[in-house]
Amino acid sequence: MFTKILIANRGEIALRVIRACREMGITSVAVHSTADSDAMHVRMADESVCIGPASSSESYLKMASIISACEISGAEAVHPGYGFLSENEGFAQALADHDITFIGPTAEHIRVMGDKITAKETAKMLGIPVVPGSEGGVPDYETALRVAEDIGFPVIIKATAGGGGRGMKVARDASALEVAFRTARSEAKAAFGNDEVYIEKYLQKPRHIEIQVFGDGKGNAVHLGERDCSLQRRHQKVFEEAPGPAITPELRERIGKICAEAVGKIKYIGAGTIEFLYEDGEFYFIEMNTRLQVEHPVTEAIFGVDLVREQIRVAAGLPLSFTQEDLVINGHAIEVRINAERLPNFSPCPGRVNVYHAPGGLGVRMDSALYSGYSIPPYYDSLIAKLIVHGRDREEALARLHRALGELIVDGVDTTVPLFDALLQNPEIQRGEYNIHWLEKWLEQTFSK
Repeated sequence: MFTKILIANRGEIALRVIRACREMGITSVAVHSTADSDAMHVRMADESVCIGPASSSESYLKMASIISACEISGAEAVHPGYGFLSENEGFAQALADHDITFIGPTAEHIRVMGDKITAKETAKMLGIPVVPGSEGGVPDYETALRVAEDIGFPVIIKATAGGGGRGMKVARDASALEVAFRTARSEAKAAFGNDEVYIEKYLQKPRHIEIQVFGDGKGNAVHLGERDCSLQRRHQKVFEEAPGPAITPELRERIGKICAEAVGKIKYIGAGTIEFLYEDGEFYFIEMNTRLQVEHPVTEAIFGVDLVREQIRVAAGLPLSFTQEDLVINGHAIEVRINAERLPNFSPCPGRVNVYHAPGGLGVRMDSALYSGYSIPPYYDSLIAKLIVHGRDREEALARLHRALGELIVDGVDTTVPLFDALLQNPEIQRGEYNIHWLEKWLEQTFSK
């Protein structure tokens, strides 16, 4: 087992890893930019190293500085959290070249799953159901038109190197395809330096369902059920729950088994998430995230496992501490992502937090790096907290979420808490009847009045 782990991240996820290390008796090392010198993860870690100025490109994304921090501190392994370098194959390989363990999958698995076309081809080969679409990238409009007519409109054009909704356009008929195709390529080039796009069938009212998988790198793998992440704004998740309201035990067993067997075949190591669009009883592969997800706590809540602890264990060469038979769902969990943003435009709202009070009580978990007097810097993502609740069933979880939101105090900056207060009053949310388009339509109707 490792004696010292460096966390190449910040905020709540860095705290999450530090806590797991402390329970395992492992020394933790925080890295930080100059803007984060008074951040909670720096205060909580056993050791800390400053790796650069405020800009992410000069600190949290600078591989050489992080590797130097490992050498300075003597850290044997790096946990990347999510975001930043967590899915960077070059970083994983650079650590390996310096005999430092990357707590995550191999550089090769990150590479294969990081490119959406290669990921789709790999998924298909492994028996994972995929959305009908182009075989690889689409080089020009004429090819795009042939593909679209073959699979049927509407279609969606996506950047192969995409993420966060950039380089993604819908064409509902042939007349809209050319503009959508050229716009997607232009956005992809600007955002990722790569204008390659591919085309898929656009599903009308799907849900976003993701399957949590875990492998030991030796061919053994399990699934930990699904999360429903359909409530999204601009392709960014805001509300996640497990188990999914629309997924039956039979569907869960079927798709979970397919995913676990697939990652076992490729000897995947660590945590991974296989994401699907789900409609009318069928699952369609979107992508695989080769890291810990922001929403992993809802899975931990219903299965009673520590996914970060398990990541560290398998990275150290130990076997999985549970089998598929051990994984039995207990109750229902919901997570809401609380951002420092001003409604209704969701504009970032950094600034000083005058008073912070976290909710508590049975079944309530608050993952946050906030404290009273902390100044939220303007340089990073606006996520400031994740509120997770667990109940015996969905009804109890919703009631607990409502109660916990009422206890939460973040004074000094605007947050998205009012969004969740309003959502909980909606009958469709109460019944779990929503899809990936629901939230944006609701926001448009609610704030245009």
